[in-house]
Amino acid sequence: PDVEESFNVTRHVTPHECRLRDMTYSAPITVDIEYTRGQQRIIRKALPIGRCNTCFNHINHPPIYTPRMPIMLRSSNCVLTGKNAVELAKMNECPYDPGGYFVCKGVEKVILIQEQMSKNRMIVERDRKGFCACSVHSSTHEKKTRVNVLQKKGQFYLQQNALNEDMPICVIFKAMGVESDQSIMQLIGTEEHVMSMFSPSLEVFTQLQASKYISGKIRRQRQVFGAARQSRTDEARDWLNTTLLAHIPVIDWNYHAKAVYLALMIRRIILTQLGFLEVDDRDYYGNKRMELAGGLISLLFEDLFKRFNSELKKIADLTIPKPRAAQFDVVRHMRQDLISTSLIIAISSGNWVVKRFKMERKGVTQVLTRLSYISALGMMTRIASQFEKTRKVSGPRSLQPSQWGMLCPSDTPEGEACGLVKNLALMTHITVDVDEAPTARLLYNLGVEDVYMLSEIHSPLSYIVFLNGLVLGVVRDPRHLVSTLRLMRRHGYLNDFISVCTNRAHRTVYVSSDGGRFASWLVVENNTNSKNSFRRPYIIVSKGKPLVTSQHIEELKRGLRSFEDFLRAGLVEFLDVNEENDCFVALDEGNLTMSIVYFCKIAGKHLVSFNFALKPRLNLPPIILRKTTHLEIEPFTLLGVCAGLIPYPHHNQSPRNTYQCAMGKQAMGTIGYNQQQRIDTLMYLLVYPQAPLVKSRTIELINFEKLPAGQNAIIAVMSYSGYDIEDALVLNKASVDRGYGRCLVYRNQKCILKRYANQTFDKVMGPALDAETRQPIWRHKALDADGIVMPGVQVESKQILVNKACPLQTAVPSKDQAPSYQETPVSYRAPIPSTIEKVMVSSNNEESSLIKILLRQTRRPELGDKFSSRHGQKGVTGLIVPQADMPFNQDGICPDVIMNPHGYPSRMTVGKLLELMGSKAGAIEGKFHYGTAFGGDKVDDLSQVLTDHGYNYVGKDCLTSGITGESFEAYIYQGPVYYQKLKHMVVDKMHARARGPRAVLTRQPTEGRSHDGGLRLGEMERDCLIGYGASMLLLERLMISSDQFEVDVCGECGLLGYDGWCQFCKSSKNVATLKIPYACKLLFQELTSMNIIPRLKLKPYN
Repeated sequence: PDVEESFNVTRHVTPHECRLRDMTYSAPITVDIEYTRGQQRIIRKALPIGRCNTCFNHINHPPIYTPRMPIMLRSSNCVLTGKNAVELAKMNECPYDPGGYFVCKGVEKVILIQEQMSKNRMIVERDRKGFCACSVHSSTHEKKTRVNVLQKKGQFYLQQNALNEDMPICVIFKAMGVESDQSIMQLIGTEEHVMSMFSPSLEVFTQLQASKYISGKIRRQRQVFGAARQSRTDEARDWLNTTLLAHIPVIDWNYHAKAVYLALMIRRIILTQLGFLEVDDRDYYGNKRMELAGGLISLLFEDLFKRFNSELKKIADLTIPKPRAAQFDVVRHMRQDLISTSLIIAISSGNWVVKRFKMERKGVTQVLTRLSYISALGMMTRIASQFEKTRKVSGPRSLQPSQWGMLCPSDTPEGEACGLVKNLALMTHITVDVDEAPTARLLYNLGVEDVYMLSEIHSPLSYIVFLNGLVLGVVRDPRHLVSTLRLMRRHGYLNDFISVCTNRAHRTVYVSSDGGRFASWLVVENNTNSKNSFRRPYIIVSKGKPLVTSQHIEELKRGLRSFEDFLRAGLVEFLDVNEENDCFVALDEGNLTMSIVYFCKIAGKHLVSFNFALKPRLNLPPIILRKTTHLEIEPFTLLGVCAGLIPYPHHNQSPRNTYQCAMGKQAMGTIGYNQQQRIDTLMYLLVYPQAPLVKSRTIELINFEKLPAGQNAIIAVMSYSGYDIEDALVLNKASVDRGYGRCLVYRNQKCILKRYANQTFDKVMGPALDAETRQPIWRHKALDADGIVMPGVQVESKQILVNKACPLQTAVPSKDQAPSYQETPVSYRAPIPSTIEKVMVSSNNEESSLIKILLRQTRRPELGDKFSSRHGQKGVTGLIVPQADMPFNQDGICPDVIMNPHGYPSRMTVGKLLELMGSKAGAIEGKFHYGTAFGGDKVDDLSQVLTDHGYNYVGKDCLTSGITGESFEAYIYQGPVYYQKLKHMVVDKMHARARGPRAVLTRQPTEGRSHDGGLRLGEMERDCLIGYGASMLLLERLMISSDQFEVDVCGECGLLGYDGWCQFCKSSKNVATLKIPYACKLLFQELTSMNIIPRLKLKPYN
């Protein structure tokens, strides 16, 4: 990555500089060009597209900017890759920043993982009438097509977009050269029930007749200008070749593989219709694929690059035949801006448009939310579904069993996106494409009979072999094939992410090497199986014993082995959803005691945590162990990044964990080690963040302790006054004074100084001085002599930050007179004053100057600020009490927070009670306790620690009232709990107004806090006032306080007059003055303009 500072001067750039200067973090694209000119071949190597070295010698050829590819942070081409913490600190980068996003015009953008249906796979579904239909989405680099095979009136038809009407299936077979009815039936299956269902569809045709019939039904494409028109039969042959089932290659016009595939689709429909097979589930994760940033960008780039090339070819074809072609240099004709601008627009707007595939998607990218470290990390693992959010369908939203271990069951938003936006679990891996050819050769060598050699493929002895949706052939011994493939994969002869699984109902073996499948790691046991979009690692088990032994773990701890070595040695392997289907996976060792290590995969890194001996459970039947094929590395990795922060989540009611996943992203804390260097639009920082006393293994793996978001508060669970009703909290004033919940809010203000075409430019003026005192006026009080605000100064609302002036004329060149300027200052608007933290003056790529000002506010907790524990227990501050009035225990410890006990029974957050015990025991002992999911420290052990130090065994305390000085009659549950301060603060929501701005058209008060708007009395509030009969209040709120207007109305004709005169009647005899809403007057005038006359009938009031 580099940046072009001025004429032909480039230098390397860091992502942080791009953030500060509002630039795009990108690198130039270089190409090799070869073309023929006359008799000579011209070859140019490593040429940046659109930059020509000779161009710079000519005045009439200005320098051409290089097209650039935006670079993802921490990718292989990024400057941060492979740097240690010291080198990163020099670049102002945080070592714990996950990367994986783009910096586009200074904004951090994430391309979300996109969930899609699997390509090139058959999906059989039932329609409304109960008939089965089979569809295939074929996808190659050139084409994307969809084919449906369906039943109508007992016959089979094929649907495809290029056809005018549904095509009888027999015609397609005949056109593919399968001419005899016997050979068609051999492809579909010769069982009695299959033949009787298909026989009505058989018709008599020859191949030529069939081709002619198809050619009559194909929609004619618009002809490319100048190309020769194809004959109808050629079009039909072309359609069979390239469009129908496009993912199956046709070699030398041999359609046999396509015919076999089509026959398989029909067979699947027949067997499903007869009840031998089940219909496919669209929501099953084996039928899904994930699209990552790389695939999406390459799709876009390929489209743009091909467009770029075709334009270049057009220019060359037009120029080269002419006599002056000798000087022709193709480089000068390159349109360089097309690629860069399209890529940048796509990433910054999130609209992905690929014309070739008619793909138009919105919302592919999102701005990286930097509220806290967790919110940024959680965004990297987010998966967006292609399903529209407005439809209320339960299928795609529900928790699928196939998500086990691949997607986090807790981390999904509430509301309309519930279940459609998901997050990856900790150890999920998403596969990338692997070359098919070596795998295909290996399968043939292992006894797969080639499909081109077979006339009949369905026999009770053989299984069909698929490779990525292509029919490869048949195999007699599928068990041997599958076990051999797995053995080769475990010993490194096959890629780790190739999955192989059998489907006994379909009698097929599926081998997958395509990208976008989930993979997860397991410890291997003897017989395994896999294929999907996500993969996950598991420990292999053989004859009831895990292959990973304590010796391996020792080597890992001493650094002699890495995770890759475990894979190479065949001790651990990745499984995907389909392969998990025929595995027996144990959660822990049952009656084996073994030390297991946890591996974790987050943001592209393998991280290793401490090993952990599991206690033997002797009550498992030994039969399970003999069948077991794999062992989970660690059960807590079922959860994702956000759910992993919750202590003892397995003791909470499940929606509470979901609420915490949403709130953990809004907790203030530390966002990174470089937070003081950043100038963000909005940044919330906690002043004294603390590491939680009860932590989990996930917290260690993601370094949450290094960048925490919360504080350990002593809470007492008791009722105190009435100010803690409905989850409100009572805070100790002394704790707030000492810095509990104190936060810094940083905002930025931006000012761009442009240059214009007529040689004028924006300028910054100095402060205006008062005529008498010669001091700057109040609005300019914060300005320095150069007209930009000074660092360290406090600014109040409506004071000026940058005293900028713009020229009035920017288009027309001014004739010798000095341009006149208009003041357009940047002012500060907020209810409370701010301090200027820093001012940055720089320039961006467009050669315009850029001024960025960082403003700081320090806020202490006040009534109405929102806090939450890590168990979805949110509440606002209801009261801040002096320490003298707070209860205290025998050691003189006062709680920081008092929480109402009614928050527990209905919520069932037992995890919070356990966290309090663990924190209390940890504080007494001086160590951290664990509350990891499905494990963690036992309650008995924590109780023992408390009793050993003279405390009550469940954490209760005898408290004394600070108000009366008497002991409470009940014991109070008291101890430390990790509390998060959330970003919702009263100062940012507080809004009231008296008179203020109005909308121009309706003369009603504007809407919204930012526009200083009015407080709306809506329809429902109006209904309440009508119900009460408060008619004058209704009149006041709806008209007098809003848009009362006096109009003159003629009593004769009922039209509006003015100035006591009716223009229609030409008289002022019966004109009366009324008060009506201005919007009503406007409506009458608009209706009159459309020849609809509303007349007001007036009667005497008394």
